[in-house]
Amino acid sequence: MTKSDKNLLTGDWVRTDASYFVKIIKVNEDRTLDAQYFNPNPINIGKANWEESYGNLKIIIELRDVNYPGSTYTLNYLQDRDMLAGDYYQAVEGLTFYVEFVRNN
Repeated sequence: MTKSDKNLLTGDWVRTDASYFVKIIKVNEDRTLDAQYFNPNPINIGKANWEESYGNLKIIIELRDVNYPGSTYTLNYLQDRDMLAGDYYQAVEGLTFYVEFVRNN
């Protein structure tokens, strides 16, 4: 099984259905991410992690802010399309939505 380059996750990622974006500054060896989230104003991130399974990269970003009490993105990196896609759990309403982010840099 070939490993994916975790540094492909770095960059500015814009959600395709709204003006929200994730900025991944650094992918750390301890499986954490230095990341920021904007909606379009900054929203505090409680924790941001990445993992690799069978050569596939995934990120998990948990938001901790007013109106974001544990809302979570669980996104897979689709290398062939250079995009992040997966689920957004909206904690206030208890709903999960499919979302996609495209690279903006």
